[in-house]
Formats: sequence, C-alpha cells, structure tokens
Amino acid sequence: MTTDTSKIDQLIKTHNPFAGHIVVRPQQIWGKSYPDVPSINAHAANAVFDAIDKIKKGERQTVGITIAAEKGLGKSHIISRIRHQLQSGQDGVFIYMSKYDNLNKIQLQFLESVTSSLRAFVRPNVMPFQEIAAALINEAMGWKYTTEQYINKVFPTLLDKHSPKVVEQLTRKVLDIKPEITNNYIIQAFLWTLSVKHVNAANFWLSAKELPEAHAQLMGLANNTNSDKETQALNHVRQILDIVSDYRVPVICFDELDNINQTTDTGFTAAQVIANLSKDLYNNLKKGVLLLAMYPQTWNYEIMALPQAEAVIDRVLSEKADRQPIELRYLNSDHVVALVQTWLQEFYQKYQQIPPHPLYPFNESKLREFGKGKPTIRAVLKWCAEHFVKQEPTINGGDITEKIEHTTKVDPNPVKPFFLAELVHLKNPNDSLLDNEKEISQTLKFCFERLIGETLEGVTVEKVEEFTNDNHLDFKIIGNQQKVKIGVDVLQQPGGVGVTTALGKLIAYEKYDLTRGCLVRSKQIGPNAAAARENLRKLLKEKGGEWVSLQFQDIKPLLAIFYVWQNHKSYELTEDQIFAFIKQRKIVITNPLIKEILSDPSGQEPDNLTDDELPMKIPQSVDNSDDIKLNI
Repeated sequence: MTTDTSKIDQLIKTHNPFAGHIVVRPQQIWGKSYPDVPSINAHAANAVFDAIDKIKKGERQTVGITIAAEKGLGKSHIISRIRHQLQSGQDGVFIYMSKYDNLNKIQLQFLESVTSSLRAFVRPNVMPFQEIAAALINEAMGWKYTTEQYINKVFPTLLDKHSPKVVEQLTRKVLDIKPEITNNYIIQAFLWTLSVKHVNAANFWLSAKELPEAHAQLMGLANNTNSDKETQALNHVRQILDIVSDYRVPVICFDELDNINQTTDTGFTAAQVIANLSKDLYNNLKKGVLLLAMYPQTWNYEIMALPQAEAVIDRVLSEKADRQPIELRYLNSDHVVALVQTWLQEFYQKYQQIPPHPLYPFNESKLREFGKGKPTIRAVLKWCAEHFVKQEPTINGGDITEKIEHTTKVDPNPVKPFFLAELVHLKNPNDSLLDNEKEISQTLKFCFERLIGETLEGVTVEKVEEFTNDNHLDFKIIGNQQKVKIGVDVLQQPGGVGVTTALGKLIAYEKYDLTRGCLVRSKQIGPNAAAARENLRKLLKEKGGEWVSLQFQDIKPLLAIFYVWQNHKSYELTEDQIFAFIKQRKIVITNPLIKEILSDPSGQEPDNLTDDELPMKIPQSVDNSDDIKLNI
C-alpha cells in the first residue's frame, strides 16, 4: 500500500464509494455486505444473539422479536449483521423473506424462502441443507465426516459402489433416530443434496415443486401432485425447520413489510399476514427465533389493529415485558465518524492506498457537526455520496482556510449510481437467480411496458397485459393495432408435467387470444420428457411460436434497472427519473433478450442452453439389493 496524495485525489475523481449505496439490498444480506459498525444499534442485534443462546441452553424453545424503526435507521443493516455473524459460527441458520408476491399463498411463498435460504452458500460450495444432511448421517451411522468429505468423497463413493438405493437405506437409518418425521421423503431429499449431480433436483423437490417423473423415480422421491400445495406447505416447511433445529437454531427474518400495495382477498396487509404466520410458527416450531422488521406506523396501525392482536403480540414480542418493539436509535457524532471511517477504510484498502488521515477527504469537525443533528444511517451515507470531494488547504490573506472543490463528476441523472451499484451486486449472483421465474417475468413485463409507443423488430408495442389467473402464462404483448399478441412464459423448472402444461397453454392461441407463444428458458427440455417435447414441437413447427434463450448477461441490466425502480422510494428517486434514464441509456430498446422476444420466430431450439438432465443410468456391477452394507 502506498501514500500518494495525487493518486488518492485522482481516485476520488473517478470513484465514489458511497454513491448508489444508501440502501441495503437483499444481495448485501446474502453476499458481501456494506461496511458495518457493530456498536451502532448493538442492542437490536444482541437481542437476537441472546435469544439464540437461551434456546441453545434449553431456556426457551421459540422467541419472537420485532424491530420497529423509521426509514433509514438501519433495520436491514441489523439483519445483514445478524446474517453474516451467523454464517461465521455454528449456532444458527439464517432464513430470510422480503418478497410477498401473493399474500393469498403466503405459506407456499414462505416455503420457497426457507428452501432458498437453506441453499445459499455459507462457505465455498457448501449450503446449510448439506450441513444438516451430513449431521443427520453422522448421528445415525456414528460417522464423523465433514460436509465437504461427504460431497467430494463419501457420496460419490457410495453411489458408485452401490446404487441410488443407498440413499433410501441411509434414510431408513436416519428415520430410526428421527421417528417424529412423518414424511420420510423429506429426509431422503436432504440426503440427496450431498450428491453434486442431484443437489438441484433435491432442492427443487424440497420447495414442493414437481420433478420430471424419471428424476423422481431415480431418486426415490414421490412427487406432490396435490393441486392445492398451499394447504400442505406449512406442514412441509415445519418438518424441514424441525429437522434443521436439531442441529442449528433457525433465525427467521421477515423484512420489507411496509408499503406493499396489495392485500389478501379478505383485506389483510403483508405485515398482518406475516404477523399471523409468525404466530402459527411460534406455536408449532420445535425451536426458532422469529424476527420482524417494520416501520412504527406499520406496527401501530396494522399489527395493533389485527383481530385477536393480543395473541399475535404475545408471540412476536415474547421477550419484551413492556410489550413494545425494539427501537433503533439515531446516530450521534461518534457513530457518524465511526461509520464514515469504516467505509473509507475498506475503500482505501481495496485500492491499496493510505490516505493522509482516516477520514480523508472529509473533515472530522464537519462530520461531528452533522452528527449533532442525530441523522439516520441513510442520511449519513447520502450526505457522504454528495460531498465526497477533494479538500485543499489554500492560503488566503495569511490564513489557512478550506476550499471545497467538487472533483467527483456529477451525473445529471441521479439514477446512474444506483443502476451501477445494482450491476455490481449482480456481478456474482445467487445461483438460483435465473430459476426465479416470478422475478424474471416481472422484470420483463416492466421492461416491455417501457416500450409502449415504441416500434422494435417490426412491432409497435401498444399494451402489456398480465395473465392474472394463470399459474403458467406470465404476460401478453399487444401491438400493431391488435394484430400481434405475444404470450410470454418464463419457464425454468425441470422438464415434467409442469413444463408440459405450460407449453400446452402457450399453444392454446384461441383460448388465450394469442398470435404467437414465446417460451423464455435457459435449460434444455430432455428427450425423456416426451409429452413436453411434443408440445414444444407444436409451438415451434406448427404454431409459429418461439423459444428464446434466457442468458444472464442479457437479463442482468434489466434486473438492475428493475431493482432500482422497485426501491425508488428508498433511493429518493422518482419514476419519471428512472424512465428517462432507461430511455436515455437505451437499456431496454437495445437489449438482445427484449429484441429476440419481439423478432420473427426462427422455429428452432436455441443452441446455447444448459443441460437440465440428470444421469439416468444406474451404474453396472453394483449392489442393488434392499440391504446394502454401508461401507466406504
């Protein structure tokens, strides 16, 4: 590292570490977080860690905690701190939910959030599902292998030496010590996560999604064919969490509960639905910490207004004698200095520079003066982004004064730093991002709405309609005086009944008033999915439809601007500013994925698809009996 003021000043001209980073996004909660000062609102995070300790000691079974704080005080910073501290230890496992797309099916969405959290890597190539699977086998068999040993050595050896039935044999051994688990397939799916070739399918099944029948047979898993999966989801997720809680305390965080513009069919808000869900979890889980974060007004006017509110409050504030949520405190001068110094320390270390002083280019007295106003974390970061400038001492009449020189170039559109920050967050995406059909389809719909009135690939876009009552088709693009009606479906699940059904709807042009069906998918549809492939043939060869390959590099900028729009209130941006930025930078109109959806169909399958097939052949010369000797 070097001390060179000229290099540092040049760095300041081109890089602003605060710009676009005033709000904690889910990517920071799961991935690399913003610099944190543990002393800021330590009481809130410590309440969670104290609860975990009490549960580990057997003093409590379940604890409910609610944080109520104004916008910008750091609720998500606290949750991020909790997540990263749990990741470094062995006491708890982090479950996070922040999206509430369909409040009428909240239990199924909660299951998806639980399984998504349990497949997030806690260290290189290891996810919580796999850690629990390893612990289950070790306890049942008296073995002492690490999770990495199971993944890299033990499971490949067992599957090569025996057959997939070895997993059924291990499942029976585990059930001997877990008789309370009524669904043996859940244990079996846990164990399959230790197989690199089958981990994705196991995760898919654990999310209550249907596997291709050949995959399900190979893995010995029964597909859930119940059309009303919502009614079974809570029991399914409770058994998953009970298995987890034998080895780690689940810490279940519900974030982003405010200002959601939807209610259930019976009129309940997102916060009210989650509060009731938390009550049910508190009553039924073996162990766990429930953490809710919301604005004070959400607590006062939504939670307190619930029917039988007392029963809910007793559970989401189970450790608070005063029956009031934990409050976050505004920053003082010391906090402001510590926060800014921590951010700058990471910034200078990244670029291997040693600044003239730890707060450079800021003045400590000005930061302390700013802190006297008791700002929020968000206000401090926003102020730093706007004042990240070079400060030069100049001689004026014999006195040294400070001259503030704005050397960081300011973009006339304030959207840019947030857009660039989202692109950075997407640099190393969660492995399941492309599998999030709902988020991809919402992003595409948002982007096509920005094209209304524009002509692209021979289509003048007039309207974009959502298929509100269909579980497969996502939206319809209408153009050219109603002559073009493109039905779009983002479909990432493995080939099977669900894929067959979705493709069947894409070719039902008369029923859904379409002139073209468009499948958006990154994965192959394998030869074993015969019914799905027949519907695909009809789509491409008979109906003039199209299969557009979903590639991360194409969807990435669209996701980034969609996330900016989703958070525009927190970023203090207007929709008009975002829409102007989209048009100015041509983010949508030049995007290859957008253009391909509108272009004339080729009638061919894409050639840049990923292989979605599992190996279906059982190894030769192996022990295929029901009584396998489990020797490594």
